Amino acid sequence: MRILVLGATGYLGSHIARHFRASDHQVSGLSRTGEGDRTLADHGITPLRGDLSHLDAVIDMMRHHDATIYAAQLLLQQEHDAVKRLLNAADGRGHHFIFTSGTGLLSQRTDGLWSEDSFAEDDPFEPSKYICPRLDTETMVRRAGSAGSARAMVIRPPMIWGHGGCGHLRMFYADAGRTGEVGYLGEGLNLYSNVHVDDLAEVYRLALERGSAGALYHAVAGELNNRTLAEAVARDLGIEARSIDFAEGVRRWGKFETLIGMATCSRSRSPRTRRELGWTPRHFDVLSDIGHPAYRALAGR
Repeated sequence: MRILVLGATGYLGSHIARHFRASDHQVSGLSRTGEGDRTLADHGITPLRGDLSHLDAVIDMMRHHDATIYAAQLLLQQEHDAVKRLLNAADGRGHHFIFTSGTGLLSQRTDGLWSEDSFAEDDPFEPSKYICPRLDTETMVRRAGSAGSARAMVIRPPMIWGHGGCGHLRMFYADAGRTGEVGYLGEGLNLYSNVHVDDLAEVYRLALERGSAGALYHAVAGELNNRTLAEAVARDLGIEARSIDFAEGVRRWGKFETLIGMATCSRSRSPRTRRELGWTPRHFDVLSDIGHPAYRALAGR
């Protein structure tokens, strides 16, 4: 297939694009810079210069591809508006369209406490008030798939790790570089379920080849609480980890990152993905990512 990856120079998008290329698909990636062009070309991916702020050009690119993978990051309203236009452009063409959401949508603020709630793909949930507009985008994509206007579906990843790119671990290492210690919120028992980026990229391939139009797919391999992660980072750097309160968290990480990342619990399961797509993850130990040079550089090591 001819596949266009939007967000192809980002952490997730780059691994999706490389995985499709390794599976013998023809892959193009949206790029905004010469450096991005070179990085994509080095991995056998055709760079296409463009930007999601100029959607007419992106829509023209879509016409030359069989599938579009949306793995970009925009503000929520911009994301909704962009995806709406892209879906309208795909209407009636049999175009494959996969939208990347995230399990922050179903996160619960616990200020460091564990939650027993764990959500499968189509379980009911109360959306996070900070991210709830994304549910409208998910619903729009799934309705387009169910209606047959495009072969559209949604993938909702949990915390992604691997190759030194995990956002949570990057925050802990950067925190250590600024403060000389690693902080976690409250008891630190809260967590995001997690998946290795290579296993997640496989979900995109399987969804494209086997997925049901209108479907939602999770991708979960394991879970480990924030305190355990913070203590592992501290051991790697030879410093201390300690509990901090919400106000200090905001000073260290910013309000949004504290609310969405460090103060919440987001546990998910992926029975539909495993059953329908035959997906089986291969990487389970997020602690194996500890010590990656990309992380340690954030701490000045």
